[in-house]
Amino acid sequence: MARSQVISPQTMQAVRNSGAVAQSEYLLEVKDVRKEFPGVVALDNVELRLRRGTVHALMGENGAGKSTLMKILAGIYTPDSGIFRLRGQEIRLKNPLDALENGIAMIHQELNLMAPMTVSENIWIGREPSGRFGLIDHAEMNRRTEALFERLGIEIDPEIRVGKLSVANRQMVEIAKAVSFDSDVLIMDEPTSALTDKEVSHLFRIIRSLKADGKGIIYITHKMNELFEIADEVSVFRDGKYIATHNSVDVTRDDIIRMMVGREITQMFPKEAATIGDIVLSVRDLTLNGIFKDVSFDLRAGEVLGFAGLVGSGRSNVAETIFGVTPANAGTIELFGKQVVVSSPSVAMRHGMAFLTEDRKETGCFLLLDIQENAQMAVLQQRYVRFGFVQQEKLRKEADEMANRLRVRTPDMAEPIINLSGGNQQKVLICRWLMTNPRILILDEPTRGIDVGAKAEIHRLISQLAGQGVAIIMISSEMPEVLGMSDRVVVLHEGRVTGILDRAEADQVKIMELASR
Repeated sequence: MARSQVISPQTMQAVRNSGAVAQSEYLLEVKDVRKEFPGVVALDNVELRLRRGTVHALMGENGAGKSTLMKILAGIYTPDSGIFRLRGQEIRLKNPLDALENGIAMIHQELNLMAPMTVSENIWIGREPSGRFGLIDHAEMNRRTEALFERLGIEIDPEIRVGKLSVANRQMVEIAKAVSFDSDVLIMDEPTSALTDKEVSHLFRIIRSLKADGKGIIYITHKMNELFEIADEVSVFRDGKYIATHNSVDVTRDDIIRMMVGREITQMFPKEAATIGDIVLSVRDLTLNGIFKDVSFDLRAGEVLGFAGLVGSGRSNVAETIFGVTPANAGTIELFGKQVVVSSPSVAMRHGMAFLTEDRKETGCFLLLDIQENAQMAVLQQRYVRFGFVQQEKLRKEADEMANRLRVRTPDMAEPIINLSGGNQQKVLICRWLMTNPRILILDEPTRGIDVGAKAEIHRLISQLAGQGVAIIMISSEMPEVLGMSDRVVVLHEGRVTGILDRAEADQVKIMELASR
């Protein structure tokens, strides 16, 4: 039965309790869905079936169409064609509110919280409880948030402004907000990208509780270990096409990779031996009041120096201070044997430094600009202006070559970057900094939200750059990445360096011991 309007909450509950639900094997069915964007077929007649009380993992490389389908289910995009059935009833979703009122909620890969507002205000926006005279009852709203957090085991002050939270805590607020709608279908797009192992375990406890309540969860992840721990079924998309669905117990990691990329990834961490040269960066007793203290280390040409530590350890803050985003209160920085004061990113760039930030949406991408404009942002004034004129052809050629090198999937460089998948946005940001020909490259979570094939490509690129003498600092929350790519590992705990390990002696146990001191 086709619909053109939203089902009321009363009707929705009646449908949930009706015989139609019992007769339908699937909570949600998607069939023959097609979606085109200018120059790109994002979805080519794909399908998906979700059972009640299960977790269904959706796997695929960046650009495979996963997020596009989820945005259709969340009412953000309108499909060109296709059939959608929810609880046995055919539906058509016109907008996000339509999806929510039908019982479909989504946790986006790119967080959509409003930084100036409090945690409670973000969770209940549009649904605020009212008191006398129709005014918002903030006390009641905070009470509801506290009850929700107690249910989910989240320890965050409901009255704190979201802008003051870490990325990990913002992710937990986003998760709580989605759960607050009490939806039957919950879509999670890379929900653990900013979470520590402890926080991931916490999230999985929440998911298992939701499963026990009969909810259906669509789970998008690039982390294979998560798939096998939490998913009941897995579907694979490739290049906008549906490939297959299997019970998770019936497939191996290699099976899924072959379906995802159409080839075998024989070496996830292609670390190549590079000649380690002279010290290019020397940090001594670097301090940022209240964040980190007395941080000291050296970085050599051709070295990949991994930074490990739990969320809140200060890893990203140290990187930002070295690059001049938040200048230090004390300590010294030497670049190529000379002490310098890095008072701003422009000063850092003049000394040959580049910095890929952790949060591509907030501090990386200019979402309203196209790919070309995003890629050229760091080099325009440095290398492509002559006699007051921009050398557009040279700039365009080098940007195209860099995008092809990193396999950015786009119809052309004039495509707005907001239309790209999260992983392809990340590749554009890497292009931006590689175009500066850096001597020191700081990478903060370089493969967050990147699919398994692209991860191997970026790891190979890191090795190649190190082989060319580029000194690299790589911050990562993924232990296999730190161990697989680093020549040495700097471990931080609560703003202090607790150890520096050589590649030969570093292992997961030693790093975790140092990270949790």
